[in-house]
Amino acid sequence: MASPHQIWPPTPPLATVITPAEKLRWYAIHTRARHEMKVSAQLQAKGVTTFLPQITQRHRWSDRYKTIQSALFSCYTFVQMNGRSEKRQVVLQTPGVVGLVGIHGEALPIPDKEIEDIQALLSRNLTCALYPFVKVGQRVRIRGGCLDGVAGVLVAKNSDRSLVVSIELIQRSMAVRIDGYDVEMI
Repeated sequence: MASPHQIWPPTPPLATVITPAEKLRWYAIHTRARHEMKVSAQLQAKGVTTFLPQITQRHRWSDRYKTIQSALFSCYTFVQMNGRSEKRQVVLQTPGVVGLVGIHGEALPIPDKEIEDIQALLSRNLTCALYPFVKVGQRVRIRGGCLDGVAGVLVAKNSDRSLVVSIELIQRSMAVRIDGYDVEMI
C-alpha cells in the first residue's frame, strides 16, 4: 500500500546568481557646492564605497599662496552600489547630497572603463587639468607605457597634444598631456 505522503529528494540549493541589477556599478552623486569631500567622508563612514577624484591646486590669497586638494569635478562624487541597493537611501539622505545623476528620477550607471581611466590618470601623479567637455573629436587609446589602454579624445593646442578623458553622464572632462606616448585610433 502506498504511503499518503510523497517523499521527494531534497532539492539542491540554488546557486547565488548575480543579476545585472545586483552588480556593483558606479553612480554619480550631485552634491552641494564645495561639499564633495564632506559627502564622500560621510558616505565612507556609513560603509559606502566612494571615489572622489582630486587634484592639487595652488591658490593665491592676498597675503600668501597655499597648495590645496580640490575636487576635480566640482559638485560631483561617485559611489559604487547596485541599482536597487538599500545604500541608495543612505546616499540620498546624506547631508549635502542633491541627488543621483540620471534621467527622470532613475539613476544611470557610469561605465566602469570611464572611472578606471580617471583612476589610472590620477594614480600616476601626472599634471592634469579640468578640460571643457568635448563630444567632437577623434577617440584614441594610448598604447604602451604607464597609461596603456587609457582612452579619450585627442586634442591639439599649438604643438601640445593632450588626451581628454570624459565622464559622459555628468558632462565633465579632464586633460593630460601625452607628448611622447604612442596612440592608436579607436
